[in-house]
Amino acid sequence: MKLLYNIFIQIYSVAAYLLSFTNHKAKLWLDGRKNIFEDLQGAFKNNDSEVIWMHCASLGEFEQGRPIIEKLRAKGAEYKILITFFSPSGYEIQKNYGGADWVFYLPVDTKKNADLFYKIVKPSLVIFVKYEFWYHYIAKAKNQNIPLLLVSGIFRKSQLFFKWYGSLYKEMLQCFTYLFLQNQASVDLLKSIQISGNAAVSGDTRFDRVVEIASQAKSLTAIETFIGNAQVVVAGSTWTEDDEELDHYAITHPEIKFIVAPHNIEKKRLDECLSLYKNAVLYSNIAKAKSNTNVVVIDNIGMLSTLYKYASICFIGGGFGGDGVHNVLEAAVYSRPVIFGFEYDKYIEAVELIDADGAISVENALELEKILSQLLKDPSMMGHMGNNAGKYVKMNSGATDKIVEYIYANRLLIN
Repeated sequence: MKLLYNIFIQIYSVAAYLLSFTNHKAKLWLDGRKNIFEDLQGAFKNNDSEVIWMHCASLGEFEQGRPIIEKLRAKGAEYKILITFFSPSGYEIQKNYGGADWVFYLPVDTKKNADLFYKIVKPSLVIFVKYEFWYHYIAKAKNQNIPLLLVSGIFRKSQLFFKWYGSLYKEMLQCFTYLFLQNQASVDLLKSIQISGNAAVSGDTRFDRVVEIASQAKSLTAIETFIGNAQVVVAGSTWTEDDEELDHYAITHPEIKFIVAPHNIEKKRLDECLSLYKNAVLYSNIAKAKSNTNVVVIDNIGMLSTLYKYASICFIGGGFGGDGVHNVLEAAVYSRPVIFGFEYDKYIEAVELIDADGAISVENALELEKILSQLLKDPSMMGHMGNNAGKYVKMNSGATDKIVEYIYANRLLIN
């Protein structure tokens, strides 16, 4: 199994190289790892502090790990913090994150790379977020008796850990000092393969992160001027399929203001949104909005989590496509009703938000328009759903404190 894993890693690297000639993301992935060990050696050359190393797959996992890093930093300024990413979509956005001392790509997972990485970095504590499992890096932590934690972990029966041929992945789980999991179902799955005693439900640190973001949300004067006293639908992280379901309602309800934040803000995608929504303007041109403009298309990254506070109703994109619904918690934290498409069953927070009567899933444009009209015409129903959404987020916060308390109670950091 280990041989097959190593072959897969080599094939993946070759595929990234070939794709890099035509795919921008693959080029970033490859270029970001050039001379990486020279860069690491330069960065860590004179370091004599304990290092906390957190690894994240991409941006979403970073947001889950961020509350832990920031709480650890607040409690012990003497620690140095390294964050690594697998994906360019995380690294390129957070490479200048001020809460870490260093931000790097993770070198490809080979035994040679892992040996050299640990020799340079010398981490005192290793934290993997949610579902990143790289054998050589994980095994190295175990072999060197370095505390290794999984935070906000979540498991499904379809994963390799639970297959008869998944022995290597089961071995990885046995390397962790402790597994902090999102739900009891994940704990039970691990018990089914004799992984117990070092795993428990702590919750999802994303709840803590969205609570923190909401508490720091600033006013956006241009948006406030645009919406005036109108009811507002904020559509976040939308794909073409989502906008095609929503655009007719925006066109036929000029009295309602719409704020649309596409998941991809490349020019072609922004032009598509302007074409679909008709009476629309880019946020960068909001000062040029006409009297009949009722849609603003956001053409930057970083505003969405604040925009949701202006919503009467939040529509979350991704649910009409193959990848599934995006982050529903960023919206729910503001105590707003949440609506999304039918692809959501892989996201426990979306399932639970529906169960809490704080969200509704719709199958098509007709159902979406019906639900929007019902809610906008019934402030009592809208308020009830919104309150349920907000309560759900607040009731599930606190995972960060549990993890940090474990780290200190078990003296996983020397200082």
